[in-house]
Amino acid sequence: MNFAPHQVSPPEQDISSCQERLGLEFKNPRLLEQALVHGSYINETQGTQVQSNERMEFLGDAVVGLVVGEELYTRLPYELEGTLTAMRAGLVRRETLAKAGRRLGLGEYLRLGKGEEASGGRDKDRNLADAFEAVTGAVYLDQGYPKATAFVLRHLQPYIDTALQTGTAPNYKALLQESLQAGDHPLPIYRVVSAVGPDHDKHFTASVSVDGETMGHGSGHTKKLAETAAAREAWTLLRSREV
Repeated sequence: MNFAPHQVSPPEQDISSCQERLGLEFKNPRLLEQALVHGSYINETQGTQVQSNERMEFLGDAVVGLVVGEELYTRLPYELEGTLTAMRAGLVRRETLAKAGRRLGLGEYLRLGKGEEASGGRDKDRNLADAFEAVTGAVYLDQGYPKATAFVLRHLQPYIDTALQTGTAPNYKALLQESLQAGDHPLPIYRVVSAVGPDHDKHFTASVSVDGETMGHGSGHTKKLAETAAAREAWTLLRSREV
């Protein structure tokens, strides 16, 4: 039996509506269409000749990182590299990008497989974050870096402003966990090594290990602070190994 190629393109009004939502008009709307194709759709669609959004996500990830890094570099002229790196990582992490994707309503435009649809895939953080990066990649391919920069800043600026105004410390435990998951490593295990001092003024020391290897130590006046310091050391070590 011969199967005709599946027409992946969503109805024209959907793509038009999506462009209106994004505040953009694509020269080549097919780029936007591909940016909204989830891998599960390809896996479940026999005979399709289109690609998933994974390659665009790869490109968009690089563009988002560069745009946010450039913004932080400009607005924090005296900060050290370590602080800038941690802030950028906190801003381009899945949770933040998913919030941006959710505010844009990207979930309703995704092309999903039946299984992913049934499991609530339109509102999963991972799918929304990936879609935001893929759409950024599509904007870059269609209209160039200046337009892609404007797009990213328009939708991430509120989070950047909040981070700069509040001086919120990066969530190193979350950053470490996401980095490990991205590399298919097991989750980190934290252990309190010591707790010294009276109850009203204890000083904790904690360690974090991954797959049996101790990757960081930290200390603080609470268990949480000690674990966060250990996570920061482990995350820094992990980054150095990836270079």
